[in-house]
Amino acid sequence: MIINKKIIVLLLLATTLLTAISCSSTRRSIAIEEGWELLGESKANFVRDRDNIDVMSSNRFTAIRFIVEEKNIHLSGLNIVYQNGDKLNPVMDDELVAGQYSRDIELGPDGKSIRSIDFSYRTKGNILKGRANILVFGKRYVAPVAYPAPSQPIQ
Repeated sequence: MIINKKIIVLLLLATTLLTAISCSSTRRSIAIEEGWELLGESKANFVRDRDNIDVMSSNRFTAIRFIVEEKNIHLSGLNIVYQNGDKLNPVMDDELVAGQYSRDIELGPDGKSIRSIDFSYRTKGNILKGRANILVFGKRYVAPVAYPAPSQPIQ
């Protein structure tokens, strides 16, 4: 009887430990540079070489850039759709190295509201060694501050 109680206690302890380990977050936090906002992320797929990110932010952005985690990718196409339906298709033929930011893709000095971002890529390396995680950041538009003209002193 005492042996059965010990076994039950050990099983409960092991179950609690396994539950605590499996429920812990494996996602590491990322530092986001001031003025930039995470617009979305996508897990690279070795079969389908195209992804779409629907942007849920209502902010306006003056630039976007990518960062890739885990594996390198070759970014070969980009289509940015603005809220008003206009599109921007900058020429892309960039190697994105894991852990490094891409070049900034300028959208305009007055900022643009983005509806979605479509991009084409080719993942580098072996599928057995994992897939790349692609994050897209937008640089928030900051309206210029209008200062009143200095008043002239009365003479």
